[in-house]
Amino acid sequence: MAVASDAPARAADAAVETVHRVTPLELFFDLVFVFALTQITGLMSRDPTWAGLLHGMLVLGVIWWAWEGFAWLTNAIDPDSDRIRLVVFAAMAAMLLVALATPGAFADDAWVFAGAYLAVRLVHIVLYVAAAQDAGVRRAVLRLAPTAVLTPALLLAAAAAHGAGRTALWCAALALDYGWLVASGVRGWRVHAGHFAERHGLIVIIALGESIVAIGVGAEGIALGLEVVVAAVLGVAVAAALWWAYFDVLAPVAERLLRSLDPDEQARIARDSYTLLHLPMIAGIVLLALGVKKTLTHVDEPLDVVPALALCGGAALYLLALVAFRLRNLRTLNRQRLLGALALLALVPVATAVDAVVALALVAAVLAAVVAYEAVRFRTWRARVRTAA
Repeated sequence: MAVASDAPARAADAAVETVHRVTPLELFFDLVFVFALTQITGLMSRDPTWAGLLHGMLVLGVIWWAWEGFAWLTNAIDPDSDRIRLVVFAAMAAMLLVALATPGAFADDAWVFAGAYLAVRLVHIVLYVAAAQDAGVRRAVLRLAPTAVLTPALLLAAAAAHGAGRTALWCAALALDYGWLVASGVRGWRVHAGHFAERHGLIVIIALGESIVAIGVGAEGIALGLEVVVAAVLGVAVAAALWWAYFDVLAPVAERLLRSLDPDEQARIARDSYTLLHLPMIAGIVLLALGVKKTLTHVDEPLDVVPALALCGGAALYLLALVAFRLRNLRTLNRQRLLGALALLALVPVATAVDAVVALALVAAVLAAVVAYEAVRFRTWRARVRTAA
């Protein structure tokens, strides 16, 4: 993996980034997303079935799209003008309604969810077109504008449907959004590399924070015996390993690569590596949070199949997303993370046969082994990356 060493380019990048960092308004907006993630975990926790798992992932895909829209928006405009602040606050209110309706998105609150989501998408498109200074960016936004109506329309239709028909309409809504994004291309889109990478790094931290919250929620009302204490510590260890796997080297190297590219390639990498490939990372964290939460409530019992899949498969999905992230950015395959993901998937049947705390310990051991191997095997290279950053 080559590391760029052009000092003037780094100095220019640093000058740009001093005037375009993640703002307090963006972090304030992200608080609603934190709540939405908690609600998604709660939705799956209350219905730990295959259907509940699918519903949770569908809701995450829809909400992630809305968050991504505002990540691109605030990357392109000044979010701190009074007018834009007020509009973002309005979008926050609509997103809060989406989050509040999440547990009932496939039940009694389906209409509230779809209606509030329509408001979020319309506010985003109108503000983007009105505030973008670059004509190419405005044209790019307008290419996506039809989905701001069509996708919520499918969710509104889903609210009127039942059973498999409702789920099929949700799947169609997601396919429309993500398929349209890929098909429409990146012509006209522009990103500020450092800001964009930082914003996504912060959302990974926010998602990992939700996994810590899941530990607290899972332990609520439970006597803090030895097994519960051990499970809580293991949950933190797992979250720390996920943090390490993303932030130790991969995130800074990917950011520096993004800065070095021409504008069109920057937009293409931003779409593929951040908008698309960060979704399975966040999904893996949310699934893992579900598994940890169920572990805390059943430390001395085997997990059912779905919570076991969430625990082991969530960690595996996260590692596989990191493998794909590196492959897309750096064109190299991380074999140890791929092997770690396969080992985690092999633990799914084990987690249904041993106590939940033992299953969590095995997941933590696999993740720790991957991180430790990389820390030792690539010690010199990691030091060079950190020095150059």
